[in-house]
Amino acid sequence: MTQLLKVHGSQNHFFILDQMLLKKPLADKELRRLAQQLCDPKTGILNGADGLLAVTQADHPGPLARMRVINADGSEASMCGNGLRTVARYLTQKTGQTSFTIQTMHVDLRVAKQKDLAPNVPAFAVEISPVLFSPESLPFKGLGNERMINDYVPELQPDLRFTAVAVPNPHLISFVDETTLKSDVLGQLGRYLNGTNPYFTDGVNVSFAVFLGPNRLFVRTFERGVGFTNACGTGMAATSLAFCLTHPEQAALDQPIDVFNPGGKVQVIVHFDRPHYWMELIGNATVTDVIDVDEEALHAAHVVTDQVHFEQTKEQAAYVDYIHSLPRPINVNLKH
Repeated sequence: MTQLLKVHGSQNHFFILDQMLLKKPLADKELRRLAQQLCDPKTGILNGADGLLAVTQADHPGPLARMRVINADGSEASMCGNGLRTVARYLTQKTGQTSFTIQTMHVDLRVAKQKDLAPNVPAFAVEISPVLFSPESLPFKGLGNERMINDYVPELQPDLRFTAVAVPNPHLISFVDETTLKSDVLGQLGRYLNGTNPYFTDGVNVSFAVFLGPNRLFVRTFERGVGFTNACGTGMAATSLAFCLTHPEQAALDQPIDVFNPGGKVQVIVHFDRPHYWMELIGNATVTDVIDVDEEALHAAHVVTDQVHFEQTKEQAAYVDYIHSLPRPINVNLKH
């Protein structure tokens, strides 16, 4: 037997699998199959999830471990800010270290334990970088721009301005009013740009954001490989960066930006170390369930309710209490 953890950052739900605890680590094909089965609310457990976070040994000196992000559809993301917080917490509990780096697809990222947001609501800060603006880094093409920062893009939507940035996940961001945020436009654009299209050929995370005041935003994201999520960590970081770049009168560098989302709230601090930008993403890292499972079920991608043992923690109730204590400037239905 081995264990899975069901976790979330801002209600962005994942399963954590520590491959280093297995007798035989899952191969890439097995990881993709497991993510598709386990995360599907119809075939998996505990109402599914947005992705599977595989923890493995780093392949070079320095990082404490490596995190791989397998989306619910079996595709692999280069990074996940909300997921990184939960893996940071897992590694802190496993090793006792509270500040270290974790290897991701493209870069080693700093993480650190923070003061709890509320009783039984642990918090972590994680680095979001590198930041790239070139079309090749996203990639996008056919839109007539060498970079896209607060530009009208009539091919995408006639009345909105867009900013495109890779962090390193690709993100397309627009600042909108509340009516547009709640309309069908975000879903339509997200599905179009994550299907066969001539512009973002590898797909893109699409976020709409509403200004709430100085250093305050509400962000909703259609995530590549997932669809609508309660929160997207890199999306909130990228949107905060776009906020600072395009509306400096309302957003300040090196100061916390409160970012509300359908799943709760995080804080993002945008830093500029010429010529590079990077962000700190600070938010909860909640464990909802500890799951005992047979290792063979993981290899077979057949993790089902009647063949596993669940132990529910009390952390979700604490997180819900914390969320209810926050102002809810905009109400958007949660995914889960």
